Amino acid sequence: MNFAVKKIGGILLAVAGVLYPVLVFVLLAVYKAPVRIVSLCVIALALAFFLAATGNASKDARGRRKLNHKNLLSSLFFLLIGTACFASNSPLFLKLYPLAVCGTFLFVFGTSLASPPNIVFRFATLKDKSILDSPFKGKVEAYCKKVTLVWCAFFLLNGAAAVWTAFFCNERIWAIYNGGVSYIIMGIIFGMEFLARIKMNEKTKNYFPITQFKADSRKDDHIVCYDDVWSKGVYKTWLDFLTDTAKMRKLIAQKNAQEFILHCNDYWLFLVTFVALLQSKKQVMLTANITPEFIKEMRKPGYEFWTDAGNVADTVYIPAALQKAPQVSEQEIRSAPQIVADDTRIHMFTSGSTGKPKDVIQRMTEFNEDNAFVFSKWGDEFRKRKLVATVSQHHIYGFLFTIALPFAAGVPFRRKRVEIPNEFEKLTDERYMIIAVPAFLKRTNEVEEKLPLNDCFIFTSGGVLLPEVAKRTNEVFGFWPVEVYGSTETSGIAYRQSVNGLEWTPFDNAQIWKNQDGCLVIKSPYIKDPKGFETADLVDIHPDGRFIMKGRSDSIVKIEEKRVSLTEVENRLLQSGLVRDVCVVAMSDRRQYLAAAISFNDEGKKKFEGAKKFDVNMFFHDYLMQFFENVVIPKKWRFLDAIPSDLQGKHKKLEIQALFTTLSC
Repeated sequence: MNFAVKKIGGILLAVAGVLYPVLVFVLLAVYKAPVRIVSLCVIALALAFFLAATGNASKDARGRRKLNHKNLLSSLFFLLIGTACFASNSPLFLKLYPLAVCGTFLFVFGTSLASPPNIVFRFATLKDKSILDSPFKGKVEAYCKKVTLVWCAFFLLNGAAAVWTAFFCNERIWAIYNGGVSYIIMGIIFGMEFLARIKMNEKTKNYFPITQFKADSRKDDHIVCYDDVWSKGVYKTWLDFLTDTAKMRKLIAQKNAQEFILHCNDYWLFLVTFVALLQSKKQVMLTANITPEFIKEMRKPGYEFWTDAGNVADTVYIPAALQKAPQVSEQEIRSAPQIVADDTRIHMFTSGSTGKPKDVIQRMTEFNEDNAFVFSKWGDEFRKRKLVATVSQHHIYGFLFTIALPFAAGVPFRRKRVEIPNEFEKLTDERYMIIAVPAFLKRTNEVEEKLPLNDCFIFTSGGVLLPEVAKRTNEVFGFWPVEVYGSTETSGIAYRQSVNGLEWTPFDNAQIWKNQDGCLVIKSPYIKDPKGFETADLVDIHPDGRFIMKGRSDSIVKIEEKRVSLTEVENRLLQSGLVRDVCVVAMSDRRQYLAAAISFNDEGKKKFEGAKKFDVNMFFHDYLMQFFENVVIPKKWRFLDAIPSDLQGKHKKLEIQALFTTLSC
């Protein structure tokens, strides 16, 4: 009962505040009440607002009373106006309340523009806190800034009108404008903003990361991916996605394993298998390298190995398994289990500086944040294009840009990656987003004069894109590539378009500095360690926060899009039992490649005595094929009595590199 009384009292006060101009007009013009009597009524209204602000105050968690500041402010206004009116016996002061209200709102809204975030954005995030972690945060804040500016303009003009009606108009006109017309204008602004907000929501709410989608997040006929080129009309839809993931969950449930090695060249099969594994709460190990020895090293007892490569022993062949999978009911299709981002475990394998493949464990939490930033910056470019790629989705760059991001944004992606440069010639039917690596762009530039593409957009990562290659890419593709710098451990760090200079611009949410060795240290939401991550990249950081790369301090290099540890290659050669000393160096002339200088031990000298150099080259090539992909195996070999070294026993790499430039293969 007491609550109801307070509620009714609050409503009556609010109505009195809104209808204040009408009430003043009725008292002064209709009932001809003396000014001082009206002023006493206003003072009584001030007292009512004061009691409402203090008497109904609730308490916070610490027992402190929470006052209604809006009612307190109204009480102060009415008290000042009533007192001034009573003292002067003039109705002018009664007419200044609308001006005081406008001035207050103009001050609050205006100062929030000078000290972001603006007041409308603050209200929006109080109502929907998910905006703060959304990829659309920047767009929402920019939209709210425009709305704040509109209201500032209204309060300024309305305040001017309030002054004019108070000083130069009679009570009737003053009441009509301040108690009617101004509210109508406010209603029109609210209505127009509501319609604009609906359109804004249509743009910002259609984003569903892998860990946040539901069965009804998209329409059944929404196109997820396509074959070959978009215009051929060979599509996989949202309903296909829900159906195939349901089938995969049934297949996974038949296995007792918790760890699954996943290798799929088909982006569609990769997506449905990966999502189903996460929905089934499995750990996923992604690998592009499926050479027998590498898999033997990473695969432990109880591990499942699922792939679309048909020539790998002791695996589940995904295309056949999916085709033979038991039928799923409508309920199973529509009941997509939720994935908890923080609980996911995704293993990515990358070359470590110790020479052993490094297992980097990631979560979808960090992947979602990385995608959110990229989409916040280039989302419009993604949304108006179809996606094609030349990269493997088993590495972090490929996974983020060809699987996670297009899925979240609802951008259709090509099912198979582009494998030869002339496939780009077919991409004339649509606007395409191209996810590439520098090596592939370089190869394309060598065989294509100018591609007839329609407004393409290119991202590249996974290696160094030389400025001349970037320039040539613009000549061939009609777009200067956006380069993304990052690593498996750090995710995205910075970006650049070398047409604007060689400096890298850090992501907005990244903090960078140099350690004592001159190497870049990065701290961002994608890195779980609060101390940040120390890279092996030597940099110079400019005063504006941008930086220049100066090379690497460790033995890791990138050959085309593959990152390889020179130490690992050297260790593998030493494991052959034929090598006493070895030094592997990175070379770059027409293309990047590795070269190896080897000194045999006694066993090696005996084995290769009298052998042709070509046969020795092929022996070590075939030996390393057990561990590495062909692209990273040394292309040149030197067999020496001793490897050039200094007094400390360190290899003289410049002298060794010179061996491969001054002698023939």
